[in-house]
This record gives sequence, C-alpha cells and structure tokens, in this order.
Amino acid sequence: MNKRQSQILDLLAKNKKMEVTKLSELLNVSQVTIRKDLVILENSGIIVREHGYARLNESDDINNRLARHYETKQKIAKLAVESIENGETVMIESGSCCALVALEIARSKKDVTLITNSAFIADYIRKIGSVKVILLGGEYQNESQVMVGPLTRKCVEAFFVDKLFIGTDGFTIETGFTGNDYMRSEAVKDMAKQASRVMIVTDSDKFSQKGVVNLIEIEKVACVYTDDNIPSKIEDYLNKRNIKVIKTE
Repeated sequence: MNKRQSQILDLLAKNKKMEVTKLSELLNVSQVTIRKDLVILENSGIIVREHGYARLNESDDINNRLARHYETKQKIAKLAVESIENGETVMIESGSCCALVALEIARSKKDVTLITNSAFIADYIRKIGSVKVILLGGEYQNESQVMVGPLTRKCVEAFFVDKLFIGTDGFTIETGFTGNDYMRSEAVKDMAKQASRVMIVTDSDKFSQKGVVNLIEIEKVACVYTDDNIPSKIEDYLNKRNIKVIKTE
C-alpha cells in the first residue's frame, strides 16, 4: 500500500464516506488514479466502492480500526515480524495491528503456523503465502469476529508457543495495558498463559488512551513494538520494568 492509499484511508476514517471528486481534489491527483487506488483498497476488504464515492467497510469495526494510521501500523507490523523465523509457530490475538502482523507473516515468511482466536485474521490471510492457520473455537463476537469464552480457554490450553502478539486499547502508568472488552481481555490472559513471551504491537496513540478493563499483567510483557511518537516518560517506565521498546523510524 502506497502513501496516497494510506492518506485515502485516513480521510475515510475521519469522514466515513467521500466522493471520488473530493478525494481527487484533496490529494491533487486525477480521478482515474483515485479509482485505481480504491480498487486496491476494496480488494483488501477495508473499503466499499459505490457509485461516485467510497466508504469504509462497516460490516466489522476492525476495518475502521485498520484504516486509522494504516501506514504507521504497517511499519510496526513489519518490524515485529523480523522476530519470527521460518517454520515457527506463533499465537496472535485480534486487532488491527495484529491483523497486519499476520498479513506480513503470510507475505514474507515460509511455513509459519498461526494460532489465533480471530476469524477476521484467518479470512484476511487465507489466500496468501504458505501460512497454516489454527482457529481457536469459542463464542463468536460479531463486531470483532473474535472467539472468546470458556471454550476458547479450553482450546488454547492445547498449545505452547514462544511468542504471543497482542494489541492494546490503552496504556497509562497507573493502569498498565488495558482493553475495552472484558471477554476479549480474558481471552488475552488465557493465551498469555501458553506463551513464553508476550509482544505488544500498537501505534503510539494508545499511550494517550485508557481502556476499561485490565488487559494483561505488565510483568508478562516482554516487548512493545510501536512508532517513535511514544511519550518518553512511558518509554522510560517500560524500560525500567524490563520491557523492551522497539520503535519504527
């Protein structure tokens, strides 16, 4: 995805729906160029094209989250995937950054097995590369396309992995990493029990937000992949807690 396509996603995330003519005007390119970009974005499942305009695919809120800061999240995902070896088995929870991590694994790695509770991720990468996907069972959440609950806990107990990648809805020094959904946060805790290392992938905006429930105990987090706009106070705090902070340039 090029810079202009990322700009289109940012505009759609802010405005929900925009005419091709307006996008052409704002980005200073022809309508033909905009239409070509929209075809690429539609094929990725993030937007929907309709006569004369485009809008985000609102069939699932994860598409809206994917559209926000797409280029930043893509860079974070590429950085995180550098830690993965060909042939490795890793676990990935749901979320926009996690979806892009899975996509980058599918594009750049060979014979990796992904264990996930995200039906969205399983579908998102199903036609790409040689990745094997194991989808955990559970209670299906319609909006996020995530499996949660006691059955998910039971399913994940069958696996042991070195790395678990998760996102976060917020972080403050007072609360630690937080989420906005209790059941999903419980699923994260269950998955973390089966992993040697928990890696958080998130854009720096989350370090100015706070979720409503505890996501994971900070002692379980080994590494945070983010962009270089993370507040220095928080970066210093994480480093003091022996959490490695790896930033995009």
